[in-house]
Amino acid sequence: MTPPLVSGLAALARSTHPGPAIAVTLISVVLAIGAGLDPWRVALLGVAVGLNQASVGLSNDWIDAARDRAVGRTDKPVALGQISASAVRSAAIACAVAAVLLTAPLGWAATLAHTVFIGSAWAYNAGLKSTAVSVLPYVLSFGILPLVVTLARSEPALAAPWALALGALLGVAAHFANVLPDLDDDRATGVSGLPHRLGRRASGIATWAALVAASAIAVTGAGEPTVVQWAGLAATLAIAAVGTVLVLRRPPTRLLFQLIITAALVNVVLLAFAGERLLA
Repeated sequence: MTPPLVSGLAALARSTHPGPAIAVTLISVVLAIGAGLDPWRVALLGVAVGLNQASVGLSNDWIDAARDRAVGRTDKPVALGQISASAVRSAAIACAVAAVLLTAPLGWAATLAHTVFIGSAWAYNAGLKSTAVSVLPYVLSFGILPLVVTLARSEPALAAPWALALGALLGVAAHFANVLPDLDDDRATGVSGLPHRLGRRASGIATWAALVAASAIAVTGAGEPTVVQWAGLAATLAIAAVGTVLVLRRPPTRLLFQLIITAALVNVVLLAFAGERLLA
């Protein structure tokens, strides 16, 4: 029999939405390496973003606890009664505070940008997810991530506009891909964001259009494209083709989000190859 403490910690870990949290953390680390941050800054930023994403996942499960129970979500520990909403809430707040404090050694500008990142994501969970502008928190949080990275350098700098645009487009793709599998459950509990209003097919097409646009920017934004960048664009186009077929032929599943994350990582690697060209 699993001890209560161990089972409680396991439930808490699942409530962080570990898949997306790890993916976004990895994206920040790859960007930090590409932007030339010192190793200790890369490590600190990675931990801070990891806690940031943990807080976002935890706040989602805490705020949505009643809705998740109503639709019988079996992937949510709070809905299953494996951990209390109050415990998840406390952990969410603690992770958010720790994420901001850990960014402080990287400078006030990086800390401010990171705080905006977290605040935007929390605003989505707190209510913006049910509005026609539900995509905006994703645009802001993903769009500002390159700026958090470049401001965390020993000599802080602004991120290039094309890098911010690429991040924002990845945010659009992530939003639609994350929501599509839950459209019916969301509607049943009164959630009506932009993807719900556009419908499944239009949202699916918008997902891949945003991703391909991001890849095009990754190839052209940093100057003369290299063989690696053209290969990255080809890989993104191939993934987008598969994803579009999946959206048009069958109901979306978590596989769609996993494909988006894979394509996003390809784009981030291309972004990291830009090196100093990431800077404005």
